[in-house]
Amino acid sequence: MRRGALALLVLLAPGAEAADRITGAPFATRSEVIATQAMAATSQPLATQVALEVLRQGGSAVDAAIAANAALGLMEPTGCGIGGDLFAIVWDPKAKALAGYNGSGRSPRGLSAAWLRANGYARIPPRGPLPVSVPGTVDAWLELHRRFGKLPLARVLAPAIRYARQGFPVSEVIASHWARNATLLIDFPGFREQLTIDGRAPRKGELWRNPNLARTLEGIARHGRKGFYEGPVAWTIADYLQANGGFLAYADLAAHRGEWVAPVAVEYRGHQVWELPPNSQGLAALQMLAILEGYDLHRMGAGSADALHLMIEAKKLAFEDRARYYADPAFARIPVAGLVSREYAAERRKLIDPARAARQVPAGARIPDGGDTIYLATADADGMMVSLIQSNYRGMGSGMTPPGLGFVLQDRGELFSLEPDVANTYAPGKRPFQTIIPAFVTKGGEPLLAFGVMGGDMQPQGHVQVLVNLLDFGMGLQEAGDAPRWHHEGSSEPTGERMTDGGAVEVESGIAREVLRELERRGHDLRIAGYESFGGYQAIMRKEGVYYGASESRKDGQAGGF
Repeated sequence: MRRGALALLVLLAPGAEAADRITGAPFATRSEVIATQAMAATSQPLATQVALEVLRQGGSAVDAAIAANAALGLMEPTGCGIGGDLFAIVWDPKAKALAGYNGSGRSPRGLSAAWLRANGYARIPPRGPLPVSVPGTVDAWLELHRRFGKLPLARVLAPAIRYARQGFPVSEVIASHWARNATLLIDFPGFREQLTIDGRAPRKGELWRNPNLARTLEGIARHGRKGFYEGPVAWTIADYLQANGGFLAYADLAAHRGEWVAPVAVEYRGHQVWELPPNSQGLAALQMLAILEGYDLHRMGAGSADALHLMIEAKKLAFEDRARYYADPAFARIPVAGLVSREYAAERRKLIDPARAARQVPAGARIPDGGDTIYLATADADGMMVSLIQSNYRGMGSGMTPPGLGFVLQDRGELFSLEPDVANTYAPGKRPFQTIIPAFVTKGGEPLLAFGVMGGDMQPQGHVQVLVNLLDFGMGLQEAGDAPRWHHEGSSEPTGERMTDGGAVEVESGIAREVLRELERRGHDLRIAGYESFGGYQAIMRKEGVYYGASESRKDGQAGGF
């Protein structure tokens, strides 16, 4: 740990008693929201109200999720937008089953790894035209709506279009993020004109309008796929990128299709925890839980050094497999069933030393066969529940902002590796490794929980911490997200970086001082970090016909229902 950091953290880390705000819930910042007919939880209060507006009009939970996502693309462009990708898990009450959608886009067919290497790139750059992949969000909206929507798409998108034209007051956390993103992206063509006010970000409470985005959304509402992946919008995107040194072409956009996928589950404390398979990183959360299933975390206690140590060490093991195996399954063989099997978890568990932090761990060799984001959840009176996550990556994305369209294109292509012969190496028409993951929990074949924790590689770590808080430590839905978090960084990455010296553990105030000292004694390199390191949580739980909603206290979020 940086010397002096722990002493400061001790001053910031009161005991649980000092943080008690609700009787019997030491970490809860506010009560859960409870309702019977419908629920929505998003990272911006106006977007939550948009979802509820659509639900009151008779829309399905999917309609509400699309409406909220469209609103967030306007209201929180620092984390999402139609220039990015989308993943979703839907509980279908008619089929009594989960449906998953992988709405991630592919790399340009006209760009090769050989070209990148020949032009001096050891890694794909984080911004500009080269990391831009096909935006998958609009396709995902259309497919989710086709299967589960009840209202016409024009009515679903109407609230976002209205706010884009009339304006909305920017909320506090988003205003802060916007200011930092604007500083980084101001010189990319089209960004200053469309995403700033005379070169600066809108301030807290300032009215923001985006008429260009309103027109783009209107085109999607009228023409569906042809309003985005074909015709004027697609030509604008392609011509703009190629004029600025990019490779994404009209044909790449016209050919794009996402896909319905089967979610993958592990058993944890009598519950089934579901994530989507690669190219997303959801398996990492499942691998961590499969390892932790072998320990009695409840006996160790919430916030104890023993429990935190085991979770951090399980994360290191899962992330080495993440770096080696997770990629587009159309291009790589991924042993999904083996990675989440009890047999494999038992073998990996043997590598954990309960008394010492690992400095280096291997990826599994014998597996049995078998950047900033938004997350939202919605639920309706029919019992449909939606877990949806959507992102540009790196906040506002690549900085590339096509003229007249009102949104920034994502930079997901940065997550490819340029190392040859690895699962996630760059190839034309390939989906990059994806960090964004929605999650779902069922019990006895019935839906229990739609939830997520956004934020790069914090996401699987956050999923596990929330579930351990709920299922091992008996916390309520809001408290499970409010409780202090940790974030391990420095594991090997799918882009090719390798873990060195065990990485570092960022910690949040609220963890007891004696626990921090014990973790440091076991060899963990602890760092103080601000709230931005720990992601953004939203959740909806259904119990005995009643919905419970929770929202991230570290963001501008809100849960609401009726």
